[in-house]
Amino acid sequence: MSTSERLIYLPLGGAGEIGMNTYVYGYGKKDKERLIVVDLGITFPDMDTTPGVDVIMANIDWLVARKDRIEAIFITHAHEDHIGALGHLWSGLRAPIHCRKFTAHHAARKLGEHGGGEDAISVADPWPAQIKAGPFTVGFLPVSHSIPESSALVIDSPVGRVVHTGDFKLDETPLVGEAWDAKLWGEVAGKGIHALVCDSTNVFSPKPGRSEASLVEPLTEMISNADGMVVATTFASNVARVRTLAVAGAAAGRSVCLLGRSMERMVEASRATEVLPDFPPTIDAEEAQDIPRGDLMLLVTGSQGERRAASAQLARGKYRGLTVADGDTFLFSSKIIPGNERGVIRIVNAYSEMGVSVVDGEDGHYHVSGHANRPDLLAVHDLMKPKMVIPMHGEHRHLREHAMLAGENGRASIIATNGMMLDLTGKKPKVAEHVEAARTYRDGDVYIGELDGVIRDRIRMALNGHVMISLILENNQMVGDAWCETMGLPETGTSNAPLVDVLEEDVNQLIGRASKRSLADDDKLDEAVRKAVRRSANDEIGKKPEVTVVISRLG
Repeated sequence: MSTSERLIYLPLGGAGEIGMNTYVYGYGKKDKERLIVVDLGITFPDMDTTPGVDVIMANIDWLVARKDRIEAIFITHAHEDHIGALGHLWSGLRAPIHCRKFTAHHAARKLGEHGGGEDAISVADPWPAQIKAGPFTVGFLPVSHSIPESSALVIDSPVGRVVHTGDFKLDETPLVGEAWDAKLWGEVAGKGIHALVCDSTNVFSPKPGRSEASLVEPLTEMISNADGMVVATTFASNVARVRTLAVAGAAAGRSVCLLGRSMERMVEASRATEVLPDFPPTIDAEEAQDIPRGDLMLLVTGSQGERRAASAQLARGKYRGLTVADGDTFLFSSKIIPGNERGVIRIVNAYSEMGVSVVDGEDGHYHVSGHANRPDLLAVHDLMKPKMVIPMHGEHRHLREHAMLAGENGRASIIATNGMMLDLTGKKPKVAEHVEAARTYRDGDVYIGELDGVIRDRIRMALNGHVMISLILENNQMVGDAWCETMGLPETGTSNAPLVDVLEEDVNQLIGRASKRSLADDDKLDEAVRKAVRRSANDEIGKKPEVTVVISRLG
């Protein structure tokens, strides 16, 4: 191995945040490395920071500029924060895609929705099968998680073996999907692990994680004791939980109805790929309308407060002919992702006003996480015995705590956030360089950059309102008066006069005092009118709105 060649790791999303997982590995001489991409995920917008945006994904300009050096894309599992951007971004990369059967089902659908590319997908067999990708040999190592066929990646490089855990938990009875197999993971570690790139989500959870199987009994008891209809929500992609809820509902003597496109789609995909055994019979929404409320259970989408999901629409009154009523029970069999609290609380309050009892899973009684807790992370460190631990998948505080945990046990570690390229060649990781790691927004039918200013302007208009001033000039003289239109502003201000009248009058006075030279220069006139309107509006209503000046010249 030439000392001029290096092994690099570059997170473009998912390091310093929850979601949008996008990682790059490379090997070769500096700036000539052959690359593989691990996951292309999304995260979701919020009204405070990204109003109107549909989805958010990593900016992959760095990768697109080097697409001739990309050997392959590997998708660890089918959660949206790992696969959701595949359809949006693949056309810029056009590299072969490798994933397991269940994940491939979703990958094909996403590519089909965005113009094709399904032929690029290859279905991978689980470990010990391996795939050659330039200087790398990659295998899919089964692991338990909250979605079927989740896999860590065993990445063999000229420097040594890297294990990229993806999302995982230590569950020996997951009910759906493969169980945690410590023996298999130990065998993988037998040749030595150079680097463990590891999930950090639950590093602050002090107790060992619980099994999915532990939920069946308490859920069945709760559903059996509930009066009225039971409505339960969880992540649609958590097929194991959807099945657990359905089994508990059936055991409690209730007919089960699935509501929400993503949940129906996930169950359908699980059946099609044969990863979902003995799912209880379900009824459709029309049949559910004829079932007595005490004999009915709805499994619905919207565990994170999504406004268009089934849980939110039921909270607003009705969904597909079904309603909730006083005496019903609503169960959140999930954990709130940080940032989604406001939407969830809005739904909880709406149900409360209807007389619905709301039960959440925050205490762990009706929910178990799909991620490894602190003792589980330490157990994996001890099992794999890596030379270095690179925390990923977590906010900065998670990465820092995970790095400290590794360091306390004598393992080299480092905090690497989005855009920080690491050199993993030596005995310790070190920062090699920094890459711009901004975000790309899907906004309606177009893609815009985080730094383009579009969303910033949208937020400023939302906060401050908007004023449009129209001026008509001929031979550098005004024709008539200025015309004003406002949006998002009060009709009257402190003077008790209509705001548009006040603004028009102040602009007319400005124009009347202006020289012909000033009126002949559109840029200077625009700036002067803009400042006058903002000053006048601030005097009247205490706000400086965004101002658009339209100058029309005759002749």
